[in-house]
Amino acid sequence: MPSKKHLMTLLKFAVSALLIWFVLSKIDLAAALDRIAGMDPAMAALALALICLQTIPATLRWTAVLDAIEAPLPFLQALRLFFIGIFFNQTLPSSVGGDAVRIFVAHREGLTLRGAINGVMLERASTVIALVLVVAAMQARFLERVDDTAGKWVLPAVGLLALAAVGGLAFLMVLDRLPASLPRWRIVRGLGYLAGDTRRVFLAIGPAVKTIFWGAVGHTNVSFAVFVLAVGLDIDVSFLDCLTLVPLVLLVTTVPVSIAGWGVREGAMVIAFGLIGVANESAVVLSIMLGLLAICGSLPGGILWLKSGQSRKDVPDAIVDPTDAA
Repeated sequence: MPSKKHLMTLLKFAVSALLIWFVLSKIDLAAALDRIAGMDPAMAALALALICLQTIPATLRWTAVLDAIEAPLPFLQALRLFFIGIFFNQTLPSSVGGDAVRIFVAHREGLTLRGAINGVMLERASTVIALVLVVAAMQARFLERVDDTAGKWVLPAVGLLALAAVGGLAFLMVLDRLPASLPRWRIVRGLGYLAGDTRRVFLAIGPAVKTIFWGAVGHTNVSFAVFVLAVGLDIDVSFLDCLTLVPLVLLVTTVPVSIAGWGVREGAMVIAFGLIGVANESAVVLSIMLGLLAICGSLPGGILWLKSGQSRKDVPDAIVDPTDAA
């Protein structure tokens, strides 16, 4: 009988397949493939380089979080582990995600389990916070590019996202305020440690500024990579258009309902770029190229994983209790 993890993986496959089928059914597939084949190779290479460089601000964001919670990792070591995590996120249809693998390898290389788990969780939280801030900062530009009908629903939606992000962060910070009788449970103690570490990252000016700054740099870099792809595919959008719309797409793809965002990303790209007049076919091609280059950019992580000598099947067993070695 399939386990719950296997069922979740199958469900994600189904969501990706259905969304991709739906999006592709709305475009001329042959014309889309011709457009990909005719892309400027120099622009494709530049976009791939930018996607590979994306790991640097992401690693700096993670190390800023780790420094704040007193679980430091040297930059080069953290970069190697981040590459491994990206490889699992992008290329392997597994119930074990890249974040779980990053926790595993970080713990195996010296971090306490508390530091490894909370460091990755708070790095992911800072990514979402930075995304929401970038989206909010670009709203004035966005409203100039769309009609009044789109503006009426997008602005309230962004406001709700901002409130949800702030509310979620505030919730994490008070998890150690649970009744005194509960901390005998290991999971409750783990949540208490997470609350304290969340305050160390987001209520201290230095760590908060560092993590959010590197998050914003990363999102800007991805937006520029999409702009480069658009230039190579002869799609008429500006860098500011991409900086306005790509963070919205990234925000949607943070919802873990598909395999590596496939399907969700394509649908979000069609809707977002359609608001400024980009044809469905162009938006889908742009999204597919971004996904393919993201896979290519993650391949060094696979090499690093193989060199580590670890086994993927060991990962779930290693991540069991965030209170160990606290």
